[in-house]
Amino acid sequence: MSRTNLASTASRLGVLTAVALAAAVATAGPASAHTEVEAADARALAQDVALTFTAESESADAGITKLEVILPEGIAPGDITYKEGPKGWKLAPTGRGYTVSGPKLAVGEDAEYVVSVRQLPDAKSLVFKTLQSYSDGEVDRWIELDDSGGDDEGHGHPAPRLALKAAAPGAKAVSPTPTQDPTPTEKPTASTDATTPSPTPTASAKAAADSSDDDGVPLGVPLGIGLGVLALGGVAWWLRSRRTTGTS
Repeated sequence: MSRTNLASTASRLGVLTAVALAAAVATAGPASAHTEVEAADARALAQDVALTFTAESESADAGITKLEVILPEGIAPGDITYKEGPKGWKLAPTGRGYTVSGPKLAVGEDAEYVVSVRQLPDAKSLVFKTLQSYSDGEVDRWIELDDSGGDDEGHGHPAPRLALKAAAPGAKAVSPTPTQDPTPTEKPTASTDATTPSPTPTASAKAAADSSDDDGVPLGVPLGIGLGVLALGGVAWWLRSRRTTGTS
């Protein structure tokens, strides 16, 4: 091969390499984006631990507006206290964790906030599945238990994971977070109090009581029988009168 051909081939290879490198740089940002959680000296059963969450933006057109976290077993929504975060953002408990949300951040700006946990559970690691919402309605689902999955962009969506050191000597689990007391049972009113005299029988009740005799048979029964006997007697008298008239 001549020197001219070698130079031409080397030039083409250089161009292809540059294009490949540029493509790798262009896709490196989204591929490396994650939602992460960190804590200083995180240990099992440690109390009042500050957790710092960082959600990297993956959108080129919209800002982050909300992060929903699904808490791992052993941490209840009531165990979480909001410390700091983006301006105007607030924390709201949910049935399975909490949300941190507020005015949308600038396009490309990462969301970072800090919460305090009453006590970490006795575990080796904790997974905080996170749903990351943008102002255009898109949602990044950081819920995979590892980074082995992938999408059309060639990367997965692992959930934030916090590794815990062994519990300190003598550390014990504190009592569960107190829940709101149920509504107290109302005290009996005067009408239902056991010391209140029984209500006076009504007129209809008296009438019903008077309509029965001592053995429990209603008074109307013997009256009906008596009227029936009288009616039969009257019929018999009328028939006898007819016969007498007819023979006279």
